[in-house]
Amino acid sequence: MRRKFSAVVIAAVVVGTATMLVLLFAPNDSSEQGQQVRNPARSTSSSAPTTLPTTTTIRLRRGSLQPVTFAFGGDVHFEKHLRSKLDANPTQMFAPIAGDLSAADIAMVNFEAAITERGTPDPKQYNFRAPERALDALKSAGVDVVTIANNHGRDYGTVGMADTLTAKAAGRLPIVGVGKDAAEAYSPWRTQVKGQNIAIFGASDVIETSLRSQWIASSTQAGIASSEPEEEAQLLAAIIAERSIADTVVVYLHWGPEAVDCPDDRQKQLASSLLVAGADIVVGTHAHRVMGAGRLGAGFVAYGLGNFAFYNESGGSGITGVLTVTATGRDVDAYAWRPARIRGGIPTPLSGEAAAADISSFEQRRACTGLMG
Repeated sequence: MRRKFSAVVIAAVVVGTATMLVLLFAPNDSSEQGQQVRNPARSTSSSAPTTLPTTTTIRLRRGSLQPVTFAFGGDVHFEKHLRSKLDANPTQMFAPIAGDLSAADIAMVNFEAAITERGTPDPKQYNFRAPERALDALKSAGVDVVTIANNHGRDYGTVGMADTLTAKAAGRLPIVGVGKDAAEAYSPWRTQVKGQNIAIFGASDVIETSLRSQWIASSTQAGIASSEPEEEAQLLAAIIAERSIADTVVVYLHWGPEAVDCPDDRQKQLASSLLVAGADIVVGTHAHRVMGAGRLGAGFVAYGLGNFAFYNESGGSGITGVLTVTATGRDVDAYAWRPARIRGGIPTPLSGEAAAADISSFEQRRACTGLMG
C-alpha cells in the first residue's frame, strides 16, 4: 500500500546555477500492505459519480521497485514567433530547458493545438494548430509523451482531427487523450521504466458547450477524452481498470478557469475523485498561471503548470517552470519546482535570487489549494 508520511523536509537546493524547491517525505513504516485507505478530502459535489467507492484497497508489488522521476511542463503551442523558431531550427528551439526535461525518466507537456496544416477552424475565439514536425522538436528536448486533450485539440474540424490521429499513429511521439473512438481516447500510454509499469492518461474538463457533440470521443466518433461531469465516470472507470496492472498512474488534465491563481471547487472535487479511483499523480493546465501543488491524502496534485512554450509571456503568463515528481510505485517520494520564465516564447530557467524568489512564490500558492506540503 502507500506509505504514510510523518515528516516533511523543505529545502531550496542550489546545484551549480540551478535552484530548485525540493520537498522530501519521510515514511512511517508502520503501514501494512492491503490496508484500506480513505481519502478524507473527497468532495461530495453532486457532479461526482455516486457509483464510485469512497475507499480503495491498495496493493503494491514491492521489493523490486525503483524510483521513477517525472518532469511536467505546461501548455505548449507553436503560434506566431514560435512557428518561426520551429521552421528555423526544430531540434534546438527548446535548448534552454532541454536539460531539465531530459534528466527525468519521463517528461510530459500539454500540446495545445491540433496537429495539422489543413482544415477549417471551428467557430471559437482562438484556434491553434502545428505541423507534425513540432513533435520532433519536443522529442529533441527530452519530452516523452504529450496530451492533446484540451480546448484546442480539435480546433480544425474533422480534417484536423484526422491529421492529428495520423500523427499519433505514426508514433513520432506518444500522444494521449485523443483517439479514433472513446476506447482509444480514454486509454493511457503505457510504458515500463526501471521495471515499473507506468500508465499516463490525458483528459479535458474544458470544452466549449456548443462544440461538445463534435469534440468528445464516443463509440462512433473520433475526438478527445473528456473529464467533464457527463463523462467523468468513463475516465474514472478507465483509471480503476488500469490500477490493477500499473505501479504508478498519472493523469494530466486541462481544467479550471483561466487567469486565476487558485483552483475552483470543481477542480478540487475532480482531483479527489481521480485519486480515489487509483491515480497517484494528478497535474493540470488551462489557467495560464502557475498554481499550487502538494499532497492530497496519499496522492499528489499540481493544479496549474502555467504556460510552457507560448506566444503570451507578459505578467503571470510568462511565469513557468518544470515540476519534477519522483515516485516509487504509489509512493510519492519527493517533488521539486525548477523555476523559469518564458523568453521569446521558450522557457528559460532562472537562477540565483530570481529563482529563490520564484520558489517562495510557488510555496505561497499552496495556501488556497487545500493541499499539504
